[in-house]
Amino acid sequence: MYAREPQVLVALAPAELFIDPSHTYRLRFSDDDSDASPAGFTVRTLESADDADAMNRVYLRCGMVSAPVDVIWDNHLHREPVDYLVAVRDDDGTVVGTVTGVDHKRLFSDPENGSSLWTLAVDPTSSLPGVGAALTLALAAIYRDRRRAYMDLSVAHDNAAAIALYEKLGFARVPVMAVKRKNAINEPLFTHPPETVDDLNPYARIIADEAMRRGIWVEVLDAEAGEMRLSHGGRSVITRESLSEFTSAVAMARCDDKRLTRRLVAEAGIAVPKGRLATFDDEDYAFLDEVGDVVVKPTRGEQGKGITVGVDNPDELDAALARAREQHPDVLIEQRAAGDDLRLVVIDHKVVAAALRRPAEVVGTGHHTVRELIDAQSRRRSAATGGESRIPVDDITEATVREAGWSFSDVLPEGTRLHGLSVGETRRRSDASQAAARWLDHHGAEAIAVVGRRGEALVEEQRGGEVEFDVGRVEP
Repeated sequence: MYAREPQVLVALAPAELFIDPSHTYRLRFSDDDSDASPAGFTVRTLESADDADAMNRVYLRCGMVSAPVDVIWDNHLHREPVDYLVAVRDDDGTVVGTVTGVDHKRLFSDPENGSSLWTLAVDPTSSLPGVGAALTLALAAIYRDRRRAYMDLSVAHDNAAAIALYEKLGFARVPVMAVKRKNAINEPLFTHPPETVDDLNPYARIIADEAMRRGIWVEVLDAEAGEMRLSHGGRSVITRESLSEFTSAVAMARCDDKRLTRRLVAEAGIAVPKGRLATFDDEDYAFLDEVGDVVVKPTRGEQGKGITVGVDNPDELDAALARAREQHPDVLIEQRAAGDDLRLVVIDHKVVAAALRRPAEVVGTGHHTVRELIDAQSRRRSAATGGESRIPVDDITEATVREAGWSFSDVLPEGTRLHGLSVGETRRRSDASQAAARWLDHHGAEAIAVVGRRGEALVEEQRGGEVEFDVGRVEP
């Protein structure tokens, strides 16, 4: 709500209200306002409770708080002041974005005849450009048709990308302060995390955020290294990213060295692809000739650094070996195994979450070049991962585009998919971590107890015929 003296209003109920630290932007309606023309997707209202469930999936992928499906659906059916819209892909019907608006006139007979945009979320993995703009303009069109005077929204003062979008759409900043009620959705706006939590990398930040949501105290010991102390009641544990003090050195070594991982997996009776330690001579070429298509990777490392997939000729092999040696002198050459890329999260001997990992892709709109589509998708991934994951415009990406029969300057026809674009590891990891967080929401107390007893904390990665272990066994 807007108040003439917001500080007085908050003083009357400081435990319930706070002044929103965001900027307020306003779009004033006129008869000559233009609507968006979406390409590859359609903006519509909710058609079933499944749409409400799909909205929550988008919220979770954006790191936002979800809402009960039955509440969203009931609001849609019976609460006239609330408007929900979703953006749905034309090809497969997937919901890739959502916006929620409130009609002030219907809600409280607003004398200013206004409206507001409450929530806008776009799936960061979506390859379609212009979803956020289309949702915003579609909501604005609803309120303009109802003869409302304007539509307001709040945006974090440091969200430069969102501010640029709104200003491009015609919003102007207005000198007002909004008073909001303290709740789980607004919590980041009125509570402050430990001083250096914002400096943690995405791996450690995921754990810190989930711990704080559950009332676990987080003390950052070394933000650059991702080292934290988690405390709950009389129990505390020191972690470094996803590792804890209960992780043994042997487990860490086995997960860190891909040669040891291969041996352990093979001894467990799980199929592994053919492979060899690179000798940087004719034997490497002979192996490539034998298997036809290989993956080249440093024996030690993380985040996919130095890895090249789909090497099928000597020149590419030389380049891939050189790239891998920049990360570690020992390099593995493995046969490429076709299949899905699956990440499993195992806690206390139980699979608690799974994520199917797919390479990035872009979908043509008939208007944008390949380079523009890649840049737009890369910006979404970067925003969703704190800058850790993006699609690099490098030789590998250019080769992928070229192999598909296109160039960066080509306009991709509407609906045409360009698959297999390489991205950093962070986005892929966070998919599974978010799935684990959803499981923890239902089993929080049990999960916290696992920290203090014998258990398993393995993140398994299934790549066709290979299983890779990223985090070792937890010991008491």
